[in-house]
Amino acid sequence: MRTLIVSDLHLGSHIGSDVLRDPELRASLLGAVEEVDRVVLLGDVIELRQGPPREAMSASRPFFEDLGRALGDRELVIVAGNHDHALVEPWLALRGAEEAPPPLGVEQLMAPEEASSAYRRIAGWAAPARVRIAYPGLWVRSDVYATHGHYLDSHLTVPTLERLTVGAMSRVLGHPAASFASVGDYEAVGAPVFAWRDAVARDARTGSALNGMATVGAWTALRGRRRSREGGRGAGAGRREPAGGGARRARALTHELRRRALVAAFPLAVAALNRAGLGPLRAEISTDELRRAGLKAMDEVAVRLGLGDAHVVFGHTHRAGPLPGDDEREWLGRGGARLINTGSWTYSPIFLAGAPGQSPYWPGACVVVEDSGAPVVRRLLQDAAHGQLASSGRLPLTRPRV
Repeated sequence: MRTLIVSDLHLGSHIGSDVLRDPELRASLLGAVEEVDRVVLLGDVIELRQGPPREAMSASRPFFEDLGRALGDRELVIVAGNHDHALVEPWLALRGAEEAPPPLGVEQLMAPEEASSAYRRIAGWAAPARVRIAYPGLWVRSDVYATHGHYLDSHLTVPTLERLTVGAMSRVLGHPAASFASVGDYEAVGAPVFAWRDAVARDARTGSALNGMATVGAWTALRGRRRSREGGRGAGAGRREPAGGGARRARALTHELRRRALVAAFPLAVAALNRAGLGPLRAEISTDELRRAGLKAMDEVAVRLGLGDAHVVFGHTHRAGPLPGDDEREWLGRGGARLINTGSWTYSPIFLAGAPGQSPYWPGACVVVEDSGAPVVRRLLQDAAHGQLASSGRLPLTRPRV
């Protein structure tokens, strides 16, 4: 059975980063669907953290209807991630409502109507595809396990908002990540955090702190100024200053002073978080460190869940791989797990280099699993232009940063 795995679609994003709302870009994925026997949507399929779920659900409907038509009566498996955890939360709550439930395994399979009313609606939109729900992952093959990857936040050394909130919950509950040994351990700490953030977004759109824009702004400042795509001076360099240039210079100076203050304070803040017991965290947020830290954290999850030497397909970090030029040793876990990341279908200029497809964070990646052999990363939007990707979600076209 040939399986296509995609993750992190974030359909219905209020910041406009979800490229699959564009029918033309959606066609590239639907074309790949024609070539497989099964599709797995591996979490963060719908963006439920930026506002009322009804809005994101409504925005996602055209995608599911198109996907259902492309699949016909073939199978569609949907896995929940952290941004759409609310879709599977009703099932998790009901399973222990009357008596102590059995321990959660690495794969629970259920019909959409068993999982939640939202999944039942999605299954209706995706008809005639045969829809099943899996959580927290799916054995795609006896040696290939697929999961969203949000459990890795418990072991991440990069101080993301998700990492800090999960770390704080671990400390409050007296349940450190170093003691985790089961799916239930990760859910016990993560589910309350997800529930809180879902509740905040239930009735109104969330602010920049929760929708990710504040984090993007801070990270942009911490990583400093970048040159233009041509690698030279800015577009206006050497030109005569227009009227009002003095005020603009003053604003730019103020912005630069704030940036320098943030850069200076960041290591001190990380050290304070480590002293508070929320670590171990590192004061480095380069793309190299994001990759290394994400892989190490996912490897930790694979070891603690006993996945052995399986191929472990995950998303969450939005960094596809392994790609040509990657050090494949980084993708081999200490327990033997062979890690593969699906990438994402979101356009985030801060992580994208100037040339289309150059960045490993470029949207449009997927993983194909055949009956045998290693899963393969494919990049379906490799040649899409910045302008096309930005306009698909009505994002302002800003200069991409390395």
